[in-house]
Amino acid sequence: MSFRPLPILFINLGGEMLYILDQRLRAQNIPGDKSKKVMNDIISTMFNQRFMENLFRPQEIYSKKGMRTVFDRLAHASIMRLNTASMDKLYDLMTMALKYQISLCLRPSDILLVTLNHLDAIRAFVEDSVPIRNQVEAVFRMVIKTYGSLSMGEFQLIRQTLLEFFQDIHIRVSIFLKDKVQNSNGRFVLPVAGAVPYGAEIPGSIRYYDDCGKMIKTTEFPCGSKYQASLREGSFETKGDRVIKLGTNMYSAVRPTDTTVSNPAQKSTMASSAEEATANPNPMVKAELNLLAHLMGAVDNKKGKSDFRVNMFNTDEEEEQFGASRPPPDMYDFKVINIDASKIQKSDELNRIMGDLSIPESSGSSSKGDDLLELMDSAS
Repeated sequence: MSFRPLPILFINLGGEMLYILDQRLRAQNIPGDKSKKVMNDIISTMFNQRFMENLFRPQEIYSKKGMRTVFDRLAHASIMRLNTASMDKLYDLMTMALKYQISLCLRPSDILLVTLNHLDAIRAFVEDSVPIRNQVEAVFRMVIKTYGSLSMGEFQLIRQTLLEFFQDIHIRVSIFLKDKVQNSNGRFVLPVAGAVPYGAEIPGSIRYYDDCGKMIKTTEFPCGSKYQASLREGSFETKGDRVIKLGTNMYSAVRPTDTTVSNPAQKSTMASSAEEATANPNPMVKAELNLLAHLMGAVDNKKGKSDFRVNMFNTDEEEEQFGASRPPPDMYDFKVINIDASKIQKSDELNRIMGDLSIPESSGSSSKGDDLLELMDSAS
């Protein structure tokens, strides 16, 4: 486990959230001044200097429930309001988009490029606001200072920690389904061919060297797939002359952003994974949430008639179907049954076996008993 992935996770999830909110604000024809205020308030709170300094301290990654709570509060750091179903859908889209991007990183260090692309897009949202833009640029420098000199092994550990965070989350997203990069069970279709990591050689050659290090011959072998060199660092797909970069806004084109669930069992798996790791929560999470709540205090005091609601669904029927597909909150409250093995009557056969396993007392030593359970207890 790495103690460095939390800022990367937070910044990239925040970038995806801003992409989605920008698309929904435009789709619902929200006036430009209100849309700008929503984006400015959220970005200003997200990149608050004190909050970022606490976030960049080496620490364990938050639990899924803790991270969801952070973004729930962050999304409401303005005059915009989301109901529970819309917030659930927003977070589903955020997590699946980032999971897909991390899965497509050809090199572990490409995670840094994904983060920088998100920061560039976020800075473009607040180009007209100099103070907020300076906040984003300060975080940009923090990212470079923290991650710019890490080795490939450290980036691999960060990538592994992030993938563990997204493990067992398989939510179907219509954009991914239409692009055929996601199966009907919610799992991504990852390419086994195509571009190799930037600067890497295309596989299929074996070189032989002599004792002096001079290459004496080269042989070729079939590698089973077609590979090509990456045109640019941080790109993962090429369509004609257009290079698609990880971390860019996939909602720039107006497309539906539905999330669907294949079956209740699958949703049960996703919801249970969302509750995973909450038994031993990170003590820093509470402090971060309290800090975030304090930073949003000025915004909360200004709530009034200017508040408006943003809906992540196109119709009320779609929202009702989404809400009905989610399991009830108490579905995962399991009962614990305690069994006291000491009160179970032992059979004659079991007593005979235990008698055969008894250890005779040695001279000068106290008896440890003939019961196998006592022997195991003493060993432990």
